[in-house]
Amino acid sequence: MPEPRSAQPAATPTTRLAPSPTGALHLGNARTFLINWALARTHGWRLLLRIEDLDSPRVKADAARQAIDDLAWLGIEWDGGPITQSDDLGPYRAAAARLAADGRIYPSAHSRAELESLAADLAASAPNQGDHEVPFPASLRPTLAPREFSQAKDSPANWRFATPDRDVPVPDAFAGDRVFNPARTVGDFIVWTKKDLPAYQLAVVVDDHRQGVTHVVRGDDLLDSAARQSLLYDALSLGPPPAYSHLPLVLGPDGRRLAKRHGDTRLAAYRARGVPPERVIGLIAHWSGVTPGAPAPLSAEEFRRRLTLDTIPRHPVTMTPENDAWLLNSRPPTAP
Repeated sequence: MPEPRSAQPAATPTTRLAPSPTGALHLGNARTFLINWALARTHGWRLLLRIEDLDSPRVKADAARQAIDDLAWLGIEWDGGPITQSDDLGPYRAAAARLAADGRIYPSAHSRAELESLAADLAASAPNQGDHEVPFPASLRPTLAPREFSQAKDSPANWRFATPDRDVPVPDAFAGDRVFNPARTVGDFIVWTKKDLPAYQLAVVVDDHRQGVTHVVRGDDLLDSAARQSLLYDALSLGPPPAYSHLPLVLGPDGRRLAKRHGDTRLAAYRARGVPPERVIGLIAHWSGVTPGAPAPLSAEEFRRRLTLDTIPRHPVTMTPENDAWLLNSRPPTAP
């Protein structure tokens, strides 16, 4: 694993790589992380490595170590970390306690079955409702009041944020400025789970703030999450959220997000078959508009030198069988 660079002043612009050890890194993850690293090195941002391992039922043994090894294999290095979220839940608990004391969150014991039943009723009365995540409606919200935050593992209740019904602007350096109203799309979202763990939306806000993150580069499947996170920044008086760049995802030939159903696109699998990192970077460079004609092997440093946000296509990328074949053509010849 690369050694972290020396610490820099807190005011230094900072970004983060935040793999989740719920599975191995695949080519889609690698593209986002490599672009993030390249932008950080080009613009002089400090780069942190954070392991987001709070989705405990889905966390896989050794996935964090594998992710670290895969990133290093690609030539990605970082300036601090790895920081593992589960090592210290105190900051998240303190944030939840503040939200509870301010009357911004409340416990909710509504079961999944109850919400699914409500969702079915809403879909019947509003045919377009199924186009979006069904909201947890304000009609199920209790009277808001200051509360003492407490939670036990396997509690019957989640804690939900009382989402204000208003438009939330999300400036974005790549996707363009957007406006979302989380109250209409997701409603009162979970910030603390029945498993006595912080939910993603709260954890990422707490971490980005306390770790001095000023720039976030991630997939555009999280674009609407930025609005929820902005509301939490406001509720916790943390100042403005980071500057965002949300990038299009890598999809399979069926138009769905790259996953196991599209074959084995794990970096570890390509490594095991003898594919060198320059080949993987070359394909990512092709997907990122750096080599628009055809993919060609490329070093991480050359990718960094040639990449800008303007080179990246505005549409999703499709991983094709031809891409896979191009990667595997790099296998060393078998000895006679």
